[in-house]
Amino acid sequence: MKGGLLVDDEFIHGEEKNLTVRKTSLFFAGDGFTVYDCKGSLVFRVDSYGGPNNRDTDELVLMDAHGRCLLTLRRKRPSLRRRWEGYVGERTEGQKPIFGVRRSSIIGRNSVTVEVYAEYECSEYLIEGNFGQRSCTVVEAETRRKVAEIRRKVDASTNVMLGKDVFSLNVKAGFDGAFAMGLVLVLDQIYGDDYVEVGEEQVHPSAVDL
Repeated sequence: MKGGLLVDDEFIHGEEKNLTVRKTSLFFAGDGFTVYDCKGSLVFRVDSYGGPNNRDTDELVLMDAHGRCLLTLRRKRPSLRRRWEGYVGERTEGQKPIFGVRRSSIIGRNSVTVEVYAEYECSEYLIEGNFGQRSCTVVEAETRRKVAEIRRKVDASTNVMLGKDVFSLNVKAGFDGAFAMGLVLVLDQIYGDDYVEVGEEQVHPSAVDL
C-alpha cells in the first residue's frame, strides 16, 4: 500500500476531511448509512434491508454517491472474534481480500486489529476506544500515527451534542476515506450501538469497552 491508496484514490486527499455519518435507521445496527462532506454533499451510502436479523448479515457493500460499489465487506464464519474481510469493488468468487479485521481479544478492554494485505507487505492498524460511545481512533500499529477518528457530533448552531445515530468521521490527509468508512461498517456489525458481544453473550458497553 503506497501513499494511503487502498480502495479508491478519489477519496484520498491532501488535507484532512471531516465527514458526517448518519444511520438511516434507529432500530437495528447496520440497517444503513449515508455519509456527507462538510458542504452537505453525499459521499458514501450503505443500504441494507435485513431488519431485526441484520446483525447476522454476512456481506455489506459500501457505495459512492452514484451507487458504484467501492468495497465489499464479508464476515468470516465461524469466528468468535467477529473477523471480517474487505474486497475491492463487488466481490467475486475466488477474489482475494485486501484487508482483514479482527477483535484483538475476547474478554475485557481491547482493541480491533486491521491487517492490510499486499504482495510485498502486510501493514497493520489498531482501532482503539469505544465505538458504542462514538469515541475511537484508528492508528498505524508501528508508528502510532492517527489516520482517522470517530467522534460524537456537536450541532454548531446550538452547541448541543447530537445522538449516536449521527457522528463525525475525521479522515487524516493521505488516508483512504473509503477504507475508513469500511472500518466504521465493520465496527457497527461487531459492536452495534447499545451493546458489545463477548462470545455468545451480550453486555452493555459500560461493562466491556471496545
